[in-house]
Formats: sequence, C-alpha cells, structure tokens
Amino acid sequence: MMSLERHEHQSLIRFSAADGFQINALLVTETEAPIAQIKQTPILLQVHGILGHFLARGTPRQLPHALLSHGMSSLSIDTRLSHHGQMTGQGIFEHTIHDLDASVELLEKEGFRNIFVLGYSLGAAMVVHWAAQRREAPIRGLMLEGCHFSLPESRRRRWANYNCTPTPAEIHADALEVLGPDPRVSETDRTFVVRRSKGDTLQPIHTEIYTYKTYWHMLSPMATAAMAFKHIARVRQPLLFLRGEGDFLVRAGEPDALAMLARNAGNKDVTVVEVPGARHDCLENPNAMLKHVTEFMQDGHAI
Repeated sequence: MMSLERHEHQSLIRFSAADGFQINALLVTETEAPIAQIKQTPILLQVHGILGHFLARGTPRQLPHALLSHGMSSLSIDTRLSHHGQMTGQGIFEHTIHDLDASVELLEKEGFRNIFVLGYSLGAAMVVHWAAQRREAPIRGLMLEGCHFSLPESRRRRWANYNCTPTPAEIHADALEVLGPDPRVSETDRTFVVRRSKGDTLQPIHTEIYTYKTYWHMLSPMATAAMAFKHIARVRQPLLFLRGEGDFLVRAGEPDALAMLARNAGNKDVTVVEVPGARHDCLENPNAMLKHVTEFMQDGHAI
C-alpha cells in the first residue's frame, strides 16, 4: 500500500456562523515556532470565489503554503456560496457577512493580533461588502484580488458577450415571476440554467446553474451588495488591489477606479498592483504575487 504524505502544519476545522451556517476551513500554521510567536505573526483570512472550495485551484489552493514558507499562517474558509451554494439557494450574498464575522471572531479569540483578509474574485466582493459594514473590525489590511467594480455588471457583460440563453433580460423577468413582488423575502425559489454563460458553446463547461434567489442577491441589477463601487468608500482598512495584467474578467482600470473612490473618501493607504504574466488568478505569476502579498502583510501594517 502506498504511503500518503501528511502535512502536520495544516488542520481542517469547522465552526458556526451566528445564523447557524457551518463553515469549513483550512488552518495552516507553523508547528515548531512558539505559540506566542505564531499568534503575533501575520495571519491571512482567505475568502475565495464561487463554486469549488479552498483546495480547488490557483490562489485559494496554493497561497496558504506559499505564505507558510515566509512564516505566515492562514485560515481559508468556505463561505455559504462555496461548493453548490448558488445552485441550492443557501448562497445568499448578503448573508456571507456572517461567515466573515465568525472567521474573524475565531481568529481574535485564538489570540491572533495581526489579521489580514484576502478576497479572490467573488470573494473580493464579499470582503468589500463586509468591511464597509465592519469598519472597526480588528483587521490590519485587506487584499482584493480580481475585484470587480460591479460583479453584476461584469456578469451581464460576459453573458452578453457569449450570447447566453436565456438572455439577461429573460432571466430577470423570470426571477420576478418566480420570486414575486418582493424577491428579498420570497419563500419561493427555483433552479435555472444559463447556457453559453462562460463560453460560446453549449457544452457543460460553459454552462452555469443558479437559483433565482441567489441570482437576485448576487447578479441582478438590484444586487447592490455585490457592487464594490457602492461600498469601497466606507472601507477604512489599508487596501491592496491585485489584478493580473491579462485578466479577462476584470477590465483594466476597474481596480484604479475603486482605489480612487477609496482615496477620495479619506483612505490614505491604498495601493493598486498589476501582476505581469497572470490572468484572473494572480498566482499564475507566483513570485510577483507572493512578493506583493508578503510585503503588504509586513510593511508597516502588522504590529
């Protein structure tokens, strides 16, 4: 029988959000350093994007152990929009604020003093929405990788580009018919399929599945919680925007526009970085990505 490699420095943990949702997470820490030193060293709370989980691909899977090589810990969480949340109806965008609350509270209770948060893609939109409402959270800084100026607008633009079926207008009309006059409190929901959502074929790889509720709260024209530009001005913590220079989902200039809104609102610690040789996942250039992340977590932001 083959022997499986075990990583003693990582642990799968589970804890509850305030509304009872169970959060699965991967904690990666040093094992040989003194506990006091580990808790003083910067730790990253990582919030990934839609579908999959924290071991799926790219930044969510690779960054924790890359940080460990620099002596930094991480907690990668699966929010309620992970896995199949958008398909089952449990993934209501606004409710992810409870997932971040519980994660930060857990780290704070464990004694970590230098907590940073990185949101990737959809995760970046969640982090902006959360930070705008938790302005006094014990966070040293936020990193937003592949952050859309407006997630609903980005998705509608992509759908239109591939001539999706049903059309965005048809999806919205169907949502109103299913959810009724006030979709926010509707007890009715239904699953639907968007073909040619991610590419120009009818193959499953280019198809997406949602419920009308998850669509309404995350991607509809009424999904203001997922529009980063509406919230970024209220974020007080230091900000690092990361965009791969070849990103095909977040257009050039979107992070700069968000950064300008934050600066104009009085945030004096805002940085925008374009990572060469990377697309939507900045860890396609691991050396550059890791350099920016570790410097941000050390350069005057940690205590």
